[in-house]
Amino acid sequence: MRNKTVRTIEQVIIQRRDNSLIRSILSGDQKSVARLTGLYRKRVYALGMSFFRNEADTDDFVQEVFIKVFLNLASFKGDSSFATWLVKIAWTTAVNSANRKKEYLSLADEGILEDCDYTPEEMQIRKMTAETVNEAVKELPENNGICLELYFFYDMSYEEISVITDFPMNTIKSYIFRAKKILREKLRGLYE
Repeated sequence: MRNKTVRTIEQVIIQRRDNSLIRSILSGDQKSVARLTGLYRKRVYALGMSFFRNEADTDDFVQEVFIKVFLNLASFKGDSSFATWLVKIAWTTAVNSANRKKEYLSLADEGILEDCDYTPEEMQIRKMTAETVNEAVKELPENNGICLELYFFYDMSYEEISVITDFPMNTIKSYIFRAKKILREKLRGLYE
C-alpha cells in the first residue's frame, strides 16, 4: 500500500512538472523545450536502440520523435500522462520505421535505461542475466514480448500500454500473463 501511495505521489509531481513545462513551451520558452527534451531523451533513445541497433539511426529517430512531439504539443490534451503520449508517438514512429527495415532488438539486451554504479562483478552478473532474459524474450510471440517489455522495462501500466499499442486492456493482461508463464518455464533452471 505504501509503495502504491509513493508511486501515486511521484506521478502527480511528474505530471505537474510536465504540464508546467508544456505551458512554458507553448508560451515560447526555449529553455523549457531543452528541459523537457532532457527529461525524456534517454527513454526515447532506449526505445530507438531497441529497434534500430545503432547510434546513427537512433539519433535520427530521437530527433524525428521530438520534432513530432513539439509540432503536436498543442494537441496534447492530458488524457494520459505526457510520458505515455510521448512514448505512443515514439512507438508509432519506431514501428513504422522498423516495418520498413524489419529490424528489432529487445530492450533486455540494452543497459540504456539504467546507469548505476555497480562493481565489475555486479556488472558481469547483470550482463549475463540480461543476455539470458533477452534470449528468452526473443522466443516469445511478438505481441507478448512487446507488452512484457513496455510493462517491465518501461514500467508502464496496462492502460498506458493500451494507449500505445491499441490492444484492449484484457488482451494486454493476457499477453503479459502468458509471457511471464513462458519465461518462468524457460528460466526455471537458471535460479534453482
